[in-house]
Amino acid sequence: MGRSRYKITEPQLPHFVTLTVLHWIPVFTRKETVNILLDSLRFLNKEGLNVYAWVVLENHCHFVLQSKALDQDIARLKSWTAKQLIHYLTENNVRQILDQLAFYKKAYKHDRAYQFWQEGVHPELIQGEDMMRQKIEYIHQNPIKRGYVDKAVHWRYSSAKDYAGLPGLLEVCTCW
Repeated sequence: MGRSRYKITEPQLPHFVTLTVLHWIPVFTRKETVNILLDSLRFLNKEGLNVYAWVVLENHCHFVLQSKALDQDIARLKSWTAKQLIHYLTENNVRQILDQLAFYKKAYKHDRAYQFWQEGVHPELIQGEDMMRQKIEYIHQNPIKRGYVDKAVHWRYSSAKDYAGLPGLLEVCTCW
């Protein structure tokens, strides 16, 4: 698959984005790997990234995000998490996943041994309240549609609890 034709044209406005592990490899099956992703989001939140909704599944994650420079913040998120996750996998000798990340790496990426994320994030500009509600609902329903839980609030790695008035794992902006 080539580079995405989807672009963030208005980086200061909220967008629905999807980050996918290369070749849909299931990396987020351990709390440590999910925490690397969440820690990066927490850091970026302190620097002005607003997270409106999120979900992390075993091989991809969905977000509704907004910042003054969303394209740059997503690039920072992907770069830092890729380095940290590859370091974690190396330190814990998770050879099967590392071998896949090396095998499926794009040929032109000569500057690295592994590629963690698929290219692009398929950004969709949130155009109004109806679209915001639809994307947040889609995010929260994802684990249910996959058969992992019966109720969205039962999925640990999402913002569904925040929208139900319960404490979640990540600071979420529920007022939009």
